[in-house]
Amino acid sequence: MPATLFRPSRRKAPPRRAPRRTLAAPAMKRRPGHRMTLWLSRNRRLSVALLLCIAASITVHQLTPPPADTVTALAAARDLPAGAAMVVSDLEEVQIPPGMMTSGSLQKSSDVTGKQLAAPLRKGQLVTDAQLLGPGLLAGTPPGSAAVPLRMADPSSIQLVSPGQLVNVVLTRANGYDQQAPSEVLASAVPVLWTSGQGGKTGQWLGTGETDGLIVVAADPEQAARLAGASTQGKLFFVLVGPQSGQAVG
Repeated sequence: MPATLFRPSRRKAPPRRAPRRTLAAPAMKRRPGHRMTLWLSRNRRLSVALLLCIAASITVHQLTPPPADTVTALAAARDLPAGAAMVVSDLEEVQIPPGMMTSGSLQKSSDVTGKQLAAPLRKGQLVTDAQLLGPGLLAGTPPGSAAVPLRMADPSSIQLVSPGQLVNVVLTRANGYDQQAPSEVLASAVPVLWTSGQGGKTGQWLGTGETDGLIVVAADPEQAARLAGASTQGKLFFVLVGPQSGQAVG
């Protein structure tokens, strides 16, 4: 009997089933905090830099003192000579701490414009009423003091005296020829308030050209009575005296 070949039976592979289609679940909405976390994780270096900037800003803000309160005051916009008639361009408004405001400090240009300086001012120096020719000149003087204008016999001598210096006012009736008379001291150690020799110009109460040889002194009532009209009685001169001893120094 002839041998028969054994052939293994071939099984057919089961048919492949199509994958089931499933409906995808709707994507969950991401919260803002979750998005921020993802952004920070992806930008670590930038995040660190931002945090450092925020920390530095907070530190600077805490260490910086709050701005101090300021007030407005008037100051000289340039160097001004004594006797100058003030105009708006001579002044500038500055902001200063309240503690720097002194009694008599001026804050409005209208209070200064047109008035005459009794003493020179440096650029940036605050303007007070005591630096202006007028009632402010007598600030700090004893009650009853008066500002007395005097015309000196020698106008060139005005260059030797400055506001604040003390002088003796001397009257002489002698003419140097046939009339002889002793000199008389009308007032001793009176302070000079203003002179025409340091840039003095025509003031509000003086006519044109009438300031030559003129000084203004502070005098008590008795001295003022002797000084009033003294220039009509003779020639007036002044002698510089020291602030303590009252002795003549020039």
